[in-house]
Amino acid sequence: MQGTASKSAGDDDSPGMTADALLRNPRFLHALQESARTLTAVSELLPRIARLVSSHRKWMLTHASYALHLEREPRDPETGITAARLLKFMRETGGASRNTATAFLAELVAYKLLRPTTDRQSKRARPLEPAAASEDAMRLWFKTQMGTLDGIDGGERVKRVETDRGIFERAQPLAARRLLKDPKWTEPPRGVAIFVWAESGGAILDDLMSRPASLTPVEGKVWIDVNLAKLAQRYMVSNTHIRRLFARAEAAGFIGKSGDDTRNRYWMSTRLIEEYASWQAIKLEALASAYDRATGAR
Repeated sequence: MQGTASKSAGDDDSPGMTADALLRNPRFLHALQESARTLTAVSELLPRIARLVSSHRKWMLTHASYALHLEREPRDPETGITAARLLKFMRETGGASRNTATAFLAELVAYKLLRPTTDRQSKRARPLEPAAASEDAMRLWFKTQMGTLDGIDGGERVKRVETDRGIFERAQPLAARRLLKDPKWTEPPRGVAIFVWAESGGAILDDLMSRPASLTPVEGKVWIDVNLAKLAQRYMVSNTHIRRLFARAEAAGFIGKSGDDTRNRYWMSTRLIEEYASWQAIKLEALASAYDRATGAR
């Protein structure tokens, strides 16, 4: 597979875990598909939480918020999660407006995924902090990503993360800040963007990638079986939403229907697979680098 990603940042990254090296690794596509299957399973296990991070904008807002939480100094009222700090963080990427950031935090509070801290040192604004369910979900996500890296190089990151909870706490802000400053991550390639900017589109794209026996294209296509009505039901979106999403991807040549009118039979193009792999490689490079820094590996 030809990769379009290049090294995202940091000349001292582990050579085997740069985006370009990942794309050249013969294990990468298999590991990436296993990751998609794991993420799909997590979405089914935690549907409410998964829906809140399944568009790219919400993913960025979530990781920015969590980084602010982990960087918080309990004795410093000017740190932690507030709408103003989240907006300042996101302004660097152009990823969200003031109204979007404020509404996002309000939604998380309403779902009891964020709560005010017990710290009352500041009379102006009390920071928010993740509820236990949010923390568990974020740690689970991080562990699944470490598992993907382990599947590529045979490492023992998952084992270390389970032993030392501080690795996640040190690594997540490093990875989040790096990714949110990288336009190759914040501005996905065209085919990926059609899905991930849409409501639940990130989860839907992972789902599609999880379905075939292999992500290696044959004659430029990877075939999948997918019932659009059931897909809409699984991700709690309307049939109209799903059909419009597929129509946009089909019009751009990223997916298509079986020519013999077989129901529920679609193909994904080589270009979509390559874009997905290149974009995910950027994320995994950042996570590998953050893990190494958090563990003192370099």
